Amino acid sequence: MRRQNYSSVTEFTLLGFSHLPELQAPMFGAFLVIYLTTLTGNAAIVTVIFLDHSLHIPMYLFLQNLSVVEASFSTVIMPEMLVVLNTEKATISFGGCFAQMYFILLFGGTECFLLGAMAYDRFAAICHPLSYPVIMNIRVFMKLVMFSWISGIMVATLQATWVFSFPFCGPSKINHISCETPAVLELACADTFLFEVYAFTGTILIVVVPFLLILLSYTRILFAILKMPSTTGRQKAFSTCASHLTSVTLFYGTACMTYLQPKSRYSPDTKKLMSLAYSLLTPLLNPLIYSLRNKEMKKAMVKLWERIVALHTI
Repeated sequence: MRRQNYSSVTEFTLLGFSHLPELQAPMFGAFLVIYLTTLTGNAAIVTVIFLDHSLHIPMYLFLQNLSVVEASFSTVIMPEMLVVLNTEKATISFGGCFAQMYFILLFGGTECFLLGAMAYDRFAAICHPLSYPVIMNIRVFMKLVMFSWISGIMVATLQATWVFSFPFCGPSKINHISCETPAVLELACADTFLFEVYAFTGTILIVVVPFLLILLSYTRILFAILKMPSTTGRQKAFSTCASHLTSVTLFYGTACMTYLQPKSRYSPDTKKLMSLAYSLLTPLLNPLIYSLRNKEMKKAMVKLWERIVALHTI
């Protein structure tokens, strides 16, 4: 059926947690604090790595890119969600919903590939320490970063454009916290079977394949660590890998459950909680995970803080 035969939807209503009115005010306060903390933490990591030249090595430059992605990902979702929590009827325009979905997919896809690149970097550093400068030189680093961002852009462009090419005839209420693909797709007035096949296949390629490569890398890393004669060396290697594995588990676990089944049997509330896990908790925890467990990052942050204090005392 042709699009013009449907009544045109010009805006959507994000329901969020409107069915829990008594919790909206406390949630608004909590989410605002979490969002500001997320921005501050990730901005601190980006700034510290930028200013400290001793951290201009692939491991920390990957982390810098990840912090940019995390802060951006949170910014795409959190401000709109705060508006939803603070108003009785939160609407988002058709174009605004498209833009939000596009950037969710862009930053989400980029993060998948970045986490995979970071696992490869740790594999090269721990399993091949002598040839690491050759394996992970600046050209290889730049190629991996560019591949991650370009892949995210391609995924977002294809999927968001395809979803919004479907006709929407109402209702226009999105029972979710943001314009994520599965939630918007439920409102389409057309047969979405072909897109669902693509979405499932795409998720396998974009999420599951990098995740399996990460598992393979860490399996090799584990065997290499166990063979290390030095206890101190093993502890340092485990500490470095534990930070990355924590991020991988949280992000990939919730993303797989959300996107592997566009029309899954999860309840709307469960879907919202899973979205909060990778849109709110992961960006918040990453700065803590990587900075508190890394001596070099802690030293660099202390140096930056001392500079700031010194400037204010002059």
